[in-house]
Amino acid sequence: MKHRLYAFTLALSLLAAPALLAQQGAPASQNQPAPLPALAPQPVQPQGGLSPLPGVSLVGQEEGFALPIQLLLTITVLTLAPSIIMLMTSFTRLVIVFGLLRTALGMQGSPPNQVIIGLSLFLTVFIMHPVLDTVNKEALQPYLDGQITQEEAFKNAQRPMKGFMLAQTREKDLMLFMDLSRTPGYATPADVPLHVLVPSFVISELRIAFQIGFMLFLPFVVIDLLVSSVLMSMGMMMLPPVMISLPVKLLLFVLTDGWYLIVESVVKGYMG
Repeated sequence: MKHRLYAFTLALSLLAAPALLAQQGAPASQNQPAPLPALAPQPVQPQGGLSPLPGVSLVGQEEGFALPIQLLLTITVLTLAPSIIMLMTSFTRLVIVFGLLRTALGMQGSPPNQVIIGLSLFLTVFIMHPVLDTVNKEALQPYLDGQITQEEAFKNAQRPMKGFMLAQTREKDLMLFMDLSRTPGYATPADVPLHVLVPSFVISELRIAFQIGFMLFLPFVVIDLLVSSVLMSMGMMMLPPVMISLPVKLLLFVLTDGWYLIVESVVKGYMG
């Protein structure tokens, strides 16, 4: 059996030898692959071509910015988005009021910061919904449809935002920054620039938030004083007053439906 297998292998090698010798002796040109057909040169698109985004051009034009400048502005806006949300909306007042409420109750970690920030953010969306809807209808959608330019969209978006901030800004605070910047008076409220309006709006929001926080502290401070006086009169000086006052404050807050009253008062303060 082994001899037959060796003979069969030898016969195959003898049959394949001429083919291998012929292949080695072939010219080198036959072994090279066929050249690829030359590609026809594609026409160069003019640099002033249109971009798929409305109002975005590859080169500078009179009605817009160049594409690199637009990308830079977009990245800048995205980077400053948290600051815009905090300083140009109702988020500042809400988060400060909820933080002061937690401190007044005497609970440093409950509700946690994530809950306070999340509640403040969703209430901000609820309060700012009419303003954002106006911005979408007057600025964003016309710009995406190519009906207005970038400058017109920016001006249309500023108008409702300025109206919201001016309605919540105290005149005294606005006059302060106008005097500091040495700017003259304006014919209409819409002419007030953002670099004057935004800080005026922020300090007005801080003032109102601290006023609400003071009103929240009063009943809880009274409870702390009463509990401390009772413990002192009973000679229980070693017992921390917070062990007794905290359950009493929580009970009072729940019985008066505190979350409902606070959210209602803060939201109605923006809706007039």
